[in-house]
Amino acid sequence: MVEENKVTISQRIEDNYQLLIEHSYIKEALQFIKLENENTLKDQMELTEIPAPTFDEKVRGVEYRKRLEQLGLKDIQTDEVGNVFGIRPGTGDGPTLVVSAHLDTVFPEGTDVKVKRKDGKVYAPGIADDGRGLTVVLTILRALEQLNIKTKGDILFGATVGEEGLGDLNGVKALFKNRGEEIDGFISIEPGSPARTTYLATGSKRYSITFTGPGGHSFGAFGLPSAIHALGRAVAKISELETPSDPKTTFTVGTIEGGTSVNTIAAKANMVMDLRSTSQEELLKLEDRVLKMIQQAAEEENKRWDSEGIAVEIQQVGDRPAGSQPADSIIVQTALASTKAVGFEPSLGSPSSTDSNVPISLGIPAVTLGGGGEFGGAHTLEEYFDPTDAYYGPQQVLLTVLGLVGVEGVSEPLLEKRSK
Repeated sequence: MVEENKVTISQRIEDNYQLLIEHSYIKEALQFIKLENENTLKDQMELTEIPAPTFDEKVRGVEYRKRLEQLGLKDIQTDEVGNVFGIRPGTGDGPTLVVSAHLDTVFPEGTDVKVKRKDGKVYAPGIADDGRGLTVVLTILRALEQLNIKTKGDILFGATVGEEGLGDLNGVKALFKNRGEEIDGFISIEPGSPARTTYLATGSKRYSITFTGPGGHSFGAFGLPSAIHALGRAVAKISELETPSDPKTTFTVGTIEGGTSVNTIAAKANMVMDLRSTSQEELLKLEDRVLKMIQQAAEEENKRWDSEGIAVEIQQVGDRPAGSQPADSIIVQTALASTKAVGFEPSLGSPSSTDSNVPISLGIPAVTLGGGGEFGGAHTLEEYFDPTDAYYGPQQVLLTVLGLVGVEGVSEPLLEKRSK
């Protein structure tokens, strides 16, 4: 495991970035983004005020497609799950890079998403996550068009659905199912500092477990097995598990419910659990152990009362793949060099669960980058964004993109084309 903040940038990439940042129209593009800071915030506020709960992102997706079209993106498609992507063609036989954010928010239908400004900050559910990411995608595209920057590689700009919660990354999964053969690299934009590059993917397995039994009166039917007791046996077993700290592997039973009254042998009990790891191998090992424990808990409750009354239903409700890549990989070093170029001290972020999980798990270079600005209260009704100097985020992402796909007459692509 690479220590956070311990970074290395090769001389080849340093040299490449010297060429980029010294070129006149790259400088102009960075200045354009700085001057667009208030317009970028305006876009962010307007998009945030379009509700987009997970599984109900259509209205925001339609508006986002319209904005991509207005910026000159070609061949825009809305796929079967609601992802919106179009292509900005390159000039040569370069790699294809995805630059993406996610349309959905964690907030349910009916949430007040009206943006309010106070003390230099903007407040609204979803204003940062991922209102910021969506807007940075547009700002980068606008800068490329405004300065007529010709990249060597193709860039797929757009947005996914289903990134949050039980959306289970269904948007980015569909993107790679449908178009994975043509994608050589992937950038996901989330709220956060341009100093941090996230390159490790925390995977998760989520299950809803329901125990059922005959039920009965606590006194009159005493001797029947209890669904709650079976669930309790399962929780006790799971709570005693030992998992590795490296790769970090975790578990929790997040919710439990069941029973009818204090004097009833429970006929039904449910728990929802979350298993996580940065290693897909460890995640699968943990999953196997936990699922066996659940079956054992049902068997033990039946055995205790010489019964076959307890049954268990196991329903998977989440499956996010884990993955890792070297800290010295091209895409990671390119992102770090871009951070350095805009004046920040680059750092390697902790493992996280984002759209980048899917490409990383497939062995496709991917990073998640911060869209700039300060934010807080994410996933709460008090979520806010501070736009002060937020332009550093899109500047860093733009430089990462240009480094990876190359610029005609300036630099060669750092990202390699995958063998097709």
